[in-house]
Amino acid sequence: SSPPLFVSPAADPAVISPQDPTLLIGSSLVATCTVSPDFHLRAQDLYWTLNGRRLPAASYSALGPSTLGVSLARLNGSKQQSGDNLVCHSRDGGILAGSCLYVGLPPEKPVNITCWSKNMKDLTCTWAPGTEGETFLHTNYTLKYKLRWYGRDNTCQEYHTAGPYSCHIPKDLALFTPYEIWVEASNRLGVAVSDVVMLDILDVVTTDPPSDVHVSRVGDLEDQLSVRWSSPPALKDFLFQAKYQIQYRVEDSSEWKVVDDVGNQTSCRLAGLRPGTVYFVQVRCNPFGIYGSKKAGIWSDWSNPTAASTPRSERAAGGCDPKGGEQNTTLRRELKQFFGWVKKHAYGCSNLGIKLYDQWRAWLQKSHKTRNQV
Repeated sequence: SSPPLFVSPAADPAVISPQDPTLLIGSSLVATCTVSPDFHLRAQDLYWTLNGRRLPAASYSALGPSTLGVSLARLNGSKQQSGDNLVCHSRDGGILAGSCLYVGLPPEKPVNITCWSKNMKDLTCTWAPGTEGETFLHTNYTLKYKLRWYGRDNTCQEYHTAGPYSCHIPKDLALFTPYEIWVEASNRLGVAVSDVVMLDILDVVTTDPPSDVHVSRVGDLEDQLSVRWSSPPALKDFLFQAKYQIQYRVEDSSEWKVVDDVGNQTSCRLAGLRPGTVYFVQVRCNPFGIYGSKKAGIWSDWSNPTAASTPRSERAAGGCDPKGGEQNTTLRRELKQFFGWVKKHAYGCSNLGIKLYDQWRAWLQKSHKTRNQV
């Protein structure tokens, strides 16, 4: 059998020099387009475009019979990270050769590395790309970590999980040993490395939001709702303390009121609410002191909103005696003073204070005369 026939590829129509250069913003460039002799084109038969726009003839210079140069001064950052397209054309518009211009800045040192661990099973870190951020070039960020006193460098693999500058380490993390964590930024113009952050997984634990959030009425009390929830199930086998926060809002409002002093209880009474009103309630958790950690802990996300309504008021419209106005004003003032005392001394969730308040409310509702005055 005869040997296979090889056909030499056709010569390129032209060559641009320099090919695909990388330049700092503000640089100048002289590029040349040299046409192959096979195409019988002269320098005056050529023109240039940058990103599809024809460059002015005043910037051209004939550097030989078939070589046309173009001068580009004070270059701006590339309009696209894949590079700006500098193209040499023949007079009829045909493309003879192309080059990519990468014009930008070297990366800045990444800053503000922040990490958290969901239920002590993983680690997510975010960072900021520096004061300017925009380099006009594709910049690659690599998060690296290692155990502080031994072990090799590890590279995070799952990027953009919590935003554009983030990475997630899903497993194989050690407890009770601090990690060194840093971020490396690199592009065509250089490399920048962040400061090293030292952290222990136990110091940056957050949980899933509290589960089984229930909101219910407190008997016929028209200004109260009871909230109860379960502690984070993923941490039930670990030694830790917990703080909880509640936020609530009325159905037709976007403003949340926050109850800060819930402590480590898993139930709370909301008082001073509007009768006959739908309220949305959310709870979040801050696990701290895990295995004796001294750090403050990280708040979880808020639970999904749970809704409940307060009972409608039983007050009779127009039931006030006009002659009893002075007595009615005195009673209103006493009620306001008493409620202020309860709010001051009950700390939002004190069983003793709420019990006393409930007893007073029950007495108030049993007294028909007093209710009419209210």
